[in-house]
Amino acid sequence: MKALYLDCASGISGNMFIGACLQLGVPEKYLRGELAKLNLSDEYELEFSDVAKNGIGAAYFDVKLLHEHHHDHFDKPANVHHINEHHHEHRTMTDIRKIIDAAEFNSTVKNYALAIFGKIAAAEGKVHNVPAEEVHFHEVGAIDSIIDIVGCAICLDYLEVKKIFVSRVNVGSGFVKCAHGLMPIPAPATAELLQGFKTYSFGAEKELTTPTGAAIINTLAESSVDLPEDFLSEKIGYGAGTLNLDIPNVLRIYLGEFKGQTARQIVKLETNIDDMNPQIFGWLYEKLFAAGALDVWTTPIFMKKNRPAQMLSVLVDSRHQAACTKIIFEETTTIGLRVINVDQRVEAVRKIAKVETSFGEVQCKVSAYDGKIVSITPEYEDCRRLAEKNNVPLKSIWQEALTKQQQRLG
Repeated sequence: MKALYLDCASGISGNMFIGACLQLGVPEKYLRGELAKLNLSDEYELEFSDVAKNGIGAAYFDVKLLHEHHHDHFDKPANVHHINEHHHEHRTMTDIRKIIDAAEFNSTVKNYALAIFGKIAAAEGKVHNVPAEEVHFHEVGAIDSIIDIVGCAICLDYLEVKKIFVSRVNVGSGFVKCAHGLMPIPAPATAELLQGFKTYSFGAEKELTTPTGAAIINTLAESSVDLPEDFLSEKIGYGAGTLNLDIPNVLRIYLGEFKGQTARQIVKLETNIDDMNPQIFGWLYEKLFAAGALDVWTTPIFMKKNRPAQMLSVLVDSRHQAACTKIIFEETTTIGLRVINVDQRVEAVRKIAKVETSFGEVQCKVSAYDGKIVSITPEYEDCRRLAEKNNVPLKSIWQEALTKQQQRLG
């Protein structure tokens, strides 16, 4: 499977991640076109440039805001300027969810972006003692960070990455100025997000790892001090940060094939619910997937006194178990959970393949097991979007995409 290894010797931020992905092969034109789907283009301009950090050639990505100030947590290079400097607009998780849901992204991009934002919301909510959906993001709620996070999701989808590993993370040291005043480094939300990962401080009294960078790690990566033994590197990309330091301010990302197995403990959380408004289940599913659940489903059952009910089942790895448990207790009427260890989970190898139909491009999930293709599934969100755009039945687009992909793969 396609995999990344994040070498965070100088920390990680959203724009550093995107910069490295550009060197790994994500086309600038493609990224611009996908980001335009957010319908926020009148509020920003994108900057792409090649820079050198202590002699290392790196790609620099940044968002030049037309009405707002840039990232509070970074110093800009001398040749980078913003058109105007004002305060960030504050947004809640609900606002950001609406922006991303309204964009015509495929489900993979939406899920990555919402999951990363969800992690930040949970961390900020815990730090400031407010519900995650009501957190006013300040810096990370501004346009530039929406672009950074959605841009990261677009890059991962384009590169067809299925696994991410991360080294020890250099967080920097000292204090950082943010909307709430001076905060110790790592900032409280960053520290919250990096629990369970190996961190250290070296090279600068600056913030080297931002909440966005930490959220990418928390949501998608697993710790590996060195390149995993079964990771075959094929290409290396460098994404530049905005700081000029004694150490190279770059994020190095290895792109390659991972042919090994990763050890993770999977559990099934299970509970019976007979006294909850069924409309809440849709909301619950979204929150659980954003928190890292591998799968969520409900099964109709009957409980005592023959009352109809739903058995909620959530498949999750141990790293995200606590977060999903908290969501179930907060969002449902249950007062207890069953925790069942899953000894083994067998997965087919999955890859996204694009096919051009007479209505437009559709992504298909191609699954293989034991070296043979076992399933081809057109992306529902792509089919739905094209059905609305062309005013045709969704099943017509679905069938054409499936047929053409089957012919293409033989």
